[in-house]
Amino acid sequence: MKIRRVGAYGVCRDDSGRVLLARNSERSEFPGLWTLPGGGVEQGEHPDDAVVREFAEETGLSVRIAALRAVVSDVFRLPAGDLEHTDRIIYDVSVSGGSLTAELDGTTDRVEWVDPASVPLMPFTAVQIGLSADFPSYSDKTDEELARPVRVQRFGAYAAATDPDGRILLARIAEGYPGAGRWHLAGGGTDHGETPEQALARELVEETSQHGRVTGLLGISHRYDPTAVGPEGVPIDWHVIRVLFRVHVDVPTEPVVTEAAGGSTAEAGWFTRAEAERLPLTELAREAVDRIDSERAR
Repeated sequence: MKIRRVGAYGVCRDDSGRVLLARNSERSEFPGLWTLPGGGVEQGEHPDDAVVREFAEETGLSVRIAALRAVVSDVFRLPAGDLEHTDRIIYDVSVSGGSLTAELDGTTDRVEWVDPASVPLMPFTAVQIGLSADFPSYSDKTDEELARPVRVQRFGAYAAATDPDGRILLARIAEGYPGAGRWHLAGGGTDHGETPEQALARELVEETSQHGRVTGLLGISHRYDPTAVGPEGVPIDWHVIRVLFRVHVDVPTEPVVTEAAGGSTAEAGWFTRAEAERLPLTELAREAVDRIDSERAR
């Protein structure tokens, strides 16, 4: 079975450069390996809140988010045989209070400030603190079924994309989808086994026929709608977690929707700042327009 998860984790260092790590317990899928404190984002929870909550549960410490560090993904074959894809949001955090205390009866059983080169690490943890790691390689082209939970938590990658003239790329949501008629950012959900950057490149082509280059990571947002109605006409407990990338399209073309019939995008276009202001925008598109304005003002 294919499984999707979203997790929020924190990199925390002390004055001597040691990293705060937690050891996976016997309840974990990978006991004995050390990991960045963190864990799954709950339904309806913002990843910013999830990393603070998970730190308190696993380490006894209160933390503040200093910066968004990275957004990565990996796929592992679990001991029971399931193929798990995890999208991981990594933050830099600092301690603001509490006392170091290991989690009781959880998926971690020990927490310490350590030299990370001295302990066996989860691969994603090793990479985030500058050590080499080997990730297993899995093809997504299998006959395994994707688990269909009653509640849906979706992870997506979106582009705040501009061209050399400063126009912003927007896509109008098709009828039958939440937000129909409003102008949104090009992007969408990542497929099983796909990195956020790979998903973004695919969605740009499908929704707008553009090819862009990622120049930065702008932030994380989420939207929770427990009664969202999709094209099937059935309410869904829907939670989408979105990573927003800054993208430049060096050679813009006329936007054309190329995704298969029945997709969520009705049309796409390039717009000046003044033109975008007259459009009905989604909250994510509004955020992108404001961020691009701030970028120009600097």
